[in-house]
Amino acid sequence: MIEGFIRAVSVCGPGLEGWRHSRPILAGQQQYAWRETLPTAPSILPPNERRRVGAAVRLALTIAQQAHDMAGLAPGSIGSVFATSNGDGAVMHAMLETLAAGEPVSPTRFHNSVHNAAAGYWSIATGSQQLASCLAGHDATPAAALLKVLATVRATQQPQLLCVYEAPMPPPLDAKRPTVDAFGVGLVLAPKVSETALARLSVTYQPGLAAERDALNLTALQVLARGNPAARLLPLLEALARNVSVTFSLALLESSLQVRVQPWSAVNESLN
Repeated sequence: MIEGFIRAVSVCGPGLEGWRHSRPILAGQQQYAWRETLPTAPSILPPNERRRVGAAVRLALTIAQQAHDMAGLAPGSIGSVFATSNGDGAVMHAMLETLAAGEPVSPTRFHNSVHNAAAGYWSIATGSQQLASCLAGHDATPAAALLKVLATVRATQQPQLLCVYEAPMPPPLDAKRPTVDAFGVGLVLAPKVSETALARLSVTYQPGLAAERDALNLTALQVLARGNPAARLLPLLEALARNVSVTFSLALLESSLQVRVQPWSAVNESLN
């Protein structure tokens, strides 16, 4: 088992625009209404870079900046893990169309197509020289990302940023990789508990044990949770919003990752 403490959380998805707006919805205190995700380019990006980035990068940088703001940290002041299975499918599609037409690919489009584009733009925007990792693992991406970031928190004994995000592919690529809307989750994880901690987060690798499908309290989000890999972290967000302990599992190739979320109140009781 590896554990860390959630210091900040952010979210951007259909009808879930930021943690402050989303928390009462996820807690069941406010009605949920589906609205298409339209992340804007964060203000931390220089104007030239703002015009170049696609929807996937805008989504990643939005949740990264929101998580830093909530944690009271300067953007880029801690290491990060960016995780997405699709990358920027729209850029890849445009490149394939260009190649099929026998035309040269622009350098800007090419560097936007690489899997670490979001981490690169984050480093440019913040001037960060902190270590950044980029992961992809198909539907196992959220589990691999949690395992990676908590292992890094434990090894370095330093806070880390986690961004898990997915944007849909354009046609015809979406036929092979259907993804429901765009969705992203950001977390700032710390190695030690503090009064500002929201919850304890622990993960346990379970070799050879398939992940169970866990029902959300908010049934209106089931379609999103099943259709967007990043949205498989919705049970974690619900636990934070409802201030309850939750255990759920995530697929990790042929195995699974057991995830346990304990709110600050439960952590405080166990320490006293």
